[in-house]
Amino acid sequence: MTLLWVKALHIFFMVAWMAGIFYLPRLFVYFAENPEPATRNVFKVMQRRLWFFVAPFALLTLIFGIWLIAIYGMDWFVASTWLHIKLVLLLGLYGYYGYLYTIMRDLAKDQNIRSSRFYRFLNEAPVLVLLAIVILAVVKPF
Repeated sequence: MTLLWVKALHIFFMVAWMAGIFYLPRLFVYFAENPEPATRNVFKVMQRRLWFFVAPFALLTLIFGIWLIAIYGMDWFVASTWLHIKLVLLLGLYGYYGYLYTIMRDLAKDQNIRSSRFYRFLNEAPVLVLLAIVILAVVKPF
């Protein structure tokens, strides 16, 4: 029974974290497209609040994921090539989340050096990573 609860919580926190990852770059797009200082200040607040709201979900996703690995055991972990690939993608996703923080920090100082088009592409990138992670976790092709 513990396994199912840990897995459910892992998935829940991952979904909550991904919601933030999908929306934060969209706020960057709106920031880049709007020259009004008052409106930009609203976007700065929204970005900061969103990043820090979903940060615990990123941590809890990691905690419950490690717990799942511990439940399944080291033999399972060693034999699960799909999981190794998933973990590499996940490390990239955590790096991406950190990169979003640096962008948010720069925008807070009005140091926007990117176009809204750049932020639109940045907004789409995690979709492909999430698709790959879900396929690896469900289909387990390796």
